[in-house]
Amino acid sequence: MRKFNMSYVRRVGALEDSFLGSGLPYGTARILYEIGLAAQPISSAADPATTVQEIRTRLGGLDSGYVSRMLRTLESKGYVATERDPADGRRRLVRLTEDGFKQWDDLERRSEEHARLLLDPLTPRQRDRLNEALATADLLVRAATITLERVDPSDPMAQEAMGRYFAEIGDRFGFTVGDEGFGDDPTLRPPNGAFFIAASDGAPVASGAVREFDGTAEIKRMWVDPAWRGAGLGARLLRHLEAEALRLGHRVVRLDTRDVLSEAIGMYERAGYQRIDRYNDNPHATHFFRKELAQA
Repeated sequence: MRKFNMSYVRRVGALEDSFLGSGLPYGTARILYEIGLAAQPISSAADPATTVQEIRTRLGGLDSGYVSRMLRTLESKGYVATERDPADGRRRLVRLTEDGFKQWDDLERRSEEHARLLLDPLTPRQRDRLNEALATADLLVRAATITLERVDPSDPMAQEAMGRYFAEIGDRFGFTVGDEGFGDDPTLRPPNGAFFIAASDGAPVASGAVREFDGTAEIKRMWVDPAWRGAGLGARLLRHLEAEALRLGHRVVRLDTRDVLSEAIGMYERAGYQRIDRYNDNPHATHFFRKELAQA
């Protein structure tokens, strides 16, 4: 991993004082690029603003002072404009200026040309291999560096995840599955429960909950974004929920699922869950599992 990182940043020009001849170092150019992404499609007529906090979140929670220094550099060059958010004075809005849009377009063009130069010596078969390898590496590294955060079920991120969860299972079940009252479910809140979110670039990519149910722990609302499946994020989330069940004082955990969710069933069985008889009145569930947890 270290060898690849050192080799790659050199080949893509990230070590240069002027990234791709743009006149900006890589970090500052990346901030400009992220601000421009909020203005898609790139057009000075659109001129939408994003918050500085959103930029920091998308870049992995960069230090606020570091981001402020880069924004001042971009402001001094006339590429961005910042202002206080009229709706919330604690937040700063940032947008590209007309010159900033031109610089964004130029940076995009230079990046495209550099990528083409890197790929030109490769055969079509080699390019396919590289595309597949890079996609796999990107997915696994992003999955490995994601953190699972406890949030209240009423949190907007949790609500977004659950909206996608219910939409997906409704599509796979072939009928609508209601989510009425999810945000007000007290069983998914401390002290008897917890809800967790994994987010990337400010959007939820996985979620799950654990709660006390009939004297044992029960895992609920396990969901992983389809684009993130195959990277082990579901198994990691499951282990995290099991650890939370132990923290809540339970040695046994149960869960239910439906026969069409074959990938989930396979994951539970690989994790040591045993099939049991029905233990609840969930009308959508067809399979029921139990696992005795080992104290870490």
